[in-house]
Amino acid sequence: MTFLSPLFLWALAALSIPVIIHLFNFRRTRRVLFSNNRFLRQVQEVSTAKRKLRHYLILASRMLFLAFLVLAFAQPVIPAREQLQTGRNVLIYIDNSQSMSAETDEKLRGLDAAVRFGTEIVQAFPAETKYKILTNDFAPFSNTYKTRPEALDLLASLRLSSQSRTMEEVRARMLEEPGATSEIFWISDFQQSTLGKIPVNWDSARNWRLVPIPLAKAPNVFVDTAFLSNPFASKGEKNVLTVRVRNEGSAEAQDLNLRLAVNGVQEGTSSVDISPGGVAETSFDLTTALSGLNRGVISFNDFPVSFDNEFFMALNFNDKINVIEIKSARDVTPVEKVYGNESVFAFRSFINDNFNQSLLEDANLVVLNGIDQPDPSLSGALAQFVAQGGALLIVPGKNPGLDAYKTITGIASLKTVGQGALRELDKPDFGNPFFENVFEEQNASLDMPEAAPVLSWATDRNAILRFRDDAPFLSQPRADRAVFLLASPLQPGLSTFSSHALFVPVMYRLASSGKKEGSRLYFNMKESVVSMRIDSAMGEEPLKLSGSNEVVPGQRLVNRMLTLDIPRYAITPGFYSLMRRSDTLNLLAFNLDKNESVLVQKSSDVLLSEMGNPKSMSMFSGAGSDTFGNEIKERYLGKPLWKYALLLALFFLLAEVLLTRFLK
Repeated sequence: MTFLSPLFLWALAALSIPVIIHLFNFRRTRRVLFSNNRFLRQVQEVSTAKRKLRHYLILASRMLFLAFLVLAFAQPVIPAREQLQTGRNVLIYIDNSQSMSAETDEKLRGLDAAVRFGTEIVQAFPAETKYKILTNDFAPFSNTYKTRPEALDLLASLRLSSQSRTMEEVRARMLEEPGATSEIFWISDFQQSTLGKIPVNWDSARNWRLVPIPLAKAPNVFVDTAFLSNPFASKGEKNVLTVRVRNEGSAEAQDLNLRLAVNGVQEGTSSVDISPGGVAETSFDLTTALSGLNRGVISFNDFPVSFDNEFFMALNFNDKINVIEIKSARDVTPVEKVYGNESVFAFRSFINDNFNQSLLEDANLVVLNGIDQPDPSLSGALAQFVAQGGALLIVPGKNPGLDAYKTITGIASLKTVGQGALRELDKPDFGNPFFENVFEEQNASLDMPEAAPVLSWATDRNAILRFRDDAPFLSQPRADRAVFLLASPLQPGLSTFSSHALFVPVMYRLASSGKKEGSRLYFNMKESVVSMRIDSAMGEEPLKLSGSNEVVPGQRLVNRMLTLDIPRYAITPGFYSLMRRSDTLNLLAFNLDKNESVLVQKSSDVLLSEMGNPKSMSMFSGAGSDTFGNEIKERYLGKPLWKYALLLALFFLLAEVLLTRFLK
């Protein structure tokens, strides 16, 4: 125990005053004479003993009253476990991710509790201490040290952020200035799903103080994912939106009402029941004639955790898919017939000798139909077209040239076979992603077309269609390139494929393979890079993202693939239009990382154990604002005892009064 004002201890000399008064009684005594005082002497002896005891008790009460009164003015304290030093710098990290909007047991938002803890820390240190306030945004204000008033103003202005950070990201940001900060306070809910890999190497020259924010246990429902059954539908073609919803609570979510709005107009509702920790799926029919860029929002009511009650989707349907056919003759081909739907496709057919290769820049699918010997110039242009994300379908002629075909397809085992009899194709593999949502019923007795192959190659286990003897009929040789090869021509007598019901969905799906990029429904906030195909040149003026705010991201265009470096701190959940001046090129939807919605916290003991229990690391209880306030004072200010000394002084003063009043 130490004293903040030890000079007051000199006042203990006043304890001699009641002793002197007790020893020197200035009152004179009178002697009374009696004829017989035998009985009076006995009474006098008893009274004197009681009187001495009373005087001693009163003397002790007076002395203890004065002693504790002096001690109260001397301000005794139990020394702090960690002594404050002048001139030190303090860094306070406050997790302001969306999960901190959940309530604590004190009915406070997690962020409000964290700000209160941060305020207690700032007020505990000496006035000359400098502070850095760090949040998930890694904002510019975190780069400089603040005075106490500036730090308090900054804490009062903190708001929730759409950004979540792993523990390693936050630690790396803290260590950008080696040795500059000796005291680090880490205030967070320590959400298990977003902590990432726990670092084990901690700088022992710094004091790491972990302050957990315990959140009240609350159920939470959120959209896990959403997808379209036909992602390349156009011009009002029927489509189905499937939504998968998760329940992270311990109770069943009954009759949860999901609402779908497209461009601000409600398109449908659906009610689901979700078991605790379970997943439920529901679907919405998109019967409205959607084309171009559309904003879709799934919303529902889920309390008390409501930050993830909306899910944003960019329902982007290009008006038409550009298809080019390069053929050897002027005859009308089955390719022209299947892509003749002008509401879905922009189809153009050219003779091989009269084809302008610059048209490939605007194509999504190119069909090389019946060209036995593609010239090297065309082969090179097609290779570049595929490298830029386009799709190529090769339909051989009766006498295909192997060298050119090997160069285009990359199949070294490719060889020609003599024209033989028609052979029946095997049933499609319904589990192949190529046929997803193509067949309403998976009928094993499906009648299959026949074909006479003119090309053969090694067995392809990933073939889209194959003959009954397992020889490939339609293959995609490389998964990273949209090049497709047929084994047979589409001419009558050599194949019945073009007249079969399977022909149309297969050709439609092939056309969609050239539109994979840029068709994603949404991106999550953790993605820092977004890629998409763009059909027009960028020009000198950079593109910008326009939404709740305007952002000019880092951008580069290579082979018509646009890559955007998304500044995570500047993006919020919602819609952003990709703009060139006043023209809208695309629509992007951003959602929170779904891990942010899983509110399970890592316990303090487990967290410290995974960190390796470093000596420089300590954990606050963080049970409540009052508990934390007392703990921070005990750690850095010590435990003051003057109140207890004052109470004891008053107690002994009361004891003196009672002894004087009742002990006669």
